[in-house]
Amino acid sequence: MNTRLQVEHPVTEMVTGIDLVKEQIRIAYGLPLSFSQEDIKINGHAIECRIYAEDSFNNFMPDTGIISYNRQPGGSYVRVDTGVEQWSEISIHFDPMIAKLITWGYDRLDAINRMVRALRSYRIKGVKTAIPFELAVMEHPDFRYGYFDTGFIENSFDFSVLDKRKEEYEEMVAALAAYGFRMMKNASKPIVNEQRHSNWKQRRLLNHR
Repeated sequence: MNTRLQVEHPVTEMVTGIDLVKEQIRIAYGLPLSFSQEDIKINGHAIECRIYAEDSFNNFMPDTGIISYNRQPGGSYVRVDTGVEQWSEISIHFDPMIAKLITWGYDRLDAINRMVRALRSYRIKGVKTAIPFELAVMEHPDFRYGYFDTGFIENSFDFSVLDKRKEEYEEMVAALAAYGFRMMKNASKPIVNEQRHSNWKQRRLLNHR
């Protein structure tokens, strides 16, 4: 028996609505589970991508560095579990997983489509990630429609698609990072509060002159 939570436990939580961490804490306190087996209902489909600091364009070599820009996706049925934020360091001393990205859908294809949108809006600068590879997998027809097995990557996946994505992906990340830097720079500028009168008050002042 493996008594720890699996990395993919959010998938279970998304389709059942049960907080597994909360239930573990209840058990540690000596309390019973708050539900029975009969209470568990599966609703829809969920999928998870691990956002790793690995170079998708260089044989998935681990990458290290400081995360200088980090914009996480959001929206309905999109969940990000992470302990990493902007200026966090990805070092050689710990697991290179930056986050877990989970999406829910009414069916498998709906969950995949939502994952594609979430991956496309996830922006990390400072370290390379597996996001380009995960996007390519999500958009592969065999994966999308369930025609795959454990040999999918070895037998079906065409790694040349990553070469086509590399330049486009790097340009997009650089552009968004520059935009984020400008926004941060503008936000740090002091706001000049100019005293202005309303049109009604200005008219009254003119009439009194």
